[in-house]
Amino acid sequence: MVPVVQVLRGSDVLAHTDALRSVYVDAFSAPPWNEGEAMAAEFTERLHHDARRPGFTAALTLAGRDVLGFASGWTTLPPFPTDRCYPQAAAGLGARRTNDWLCDAFEVDELAVRPGAHGSGLAGNLLAAVTEGAPEGRSWLLTSVQAPQAMAFYRRQGWVQATPPSPGGKGIVVFLGPRHPARGLAPLPL
Repeated sequence: MVPVVQVLRGSDVLAHTDALRSVYVDAFSAPPWNEGEAMAAEFTERLHHDARRPGFTAALTLAGRDVLGFASGWTTLPPFPTDRCYPQAAAGLGARRTNDWLCDAFEVDELAVRPGAHGSGLAGNLLAAVTEGAPEGRSWLLTSVQAPQAMAFYRRQGWVQATPPSPGGKGIVVFLGPRHPARGLAPLPL
């Protein structure tokens, strides 16, 4: 059966909560993420909250009734958030670029694919589908510098790293999407 990408908006995604939790566990239980059941439970809680955010969009890849992967995100509203990893992003970009580049842009929060579907092009299709409606092509995401495969994947998809890695190779980096108007202003990597 050929997998199909389905785009959902708002709370429509909640009909797939159990399947998304299962994909989350499969995708993030191995290194470098090492996330277990507790983190999957947190993801499920966040999903119910996130589905109510302005611009919330999810893309799911379905093979019959099976969910093979998903991507989700929303519009980052000003003022720029100060919870989770957001302060690291703001510190890396500075206040002005954070506001200009990330606020009112589509933020990709999750991209997860079952390990058996890795290398199939599914993740790239999900990323493209979830960011298709990004305002003026403005999409962005955070990822860990401890996930070099994820960073290489985003680069192959045309995303540009906009912040340097934090000292010691720990922390997060910001990537700007392939159609983000500020991508040419991002500093070149060292």
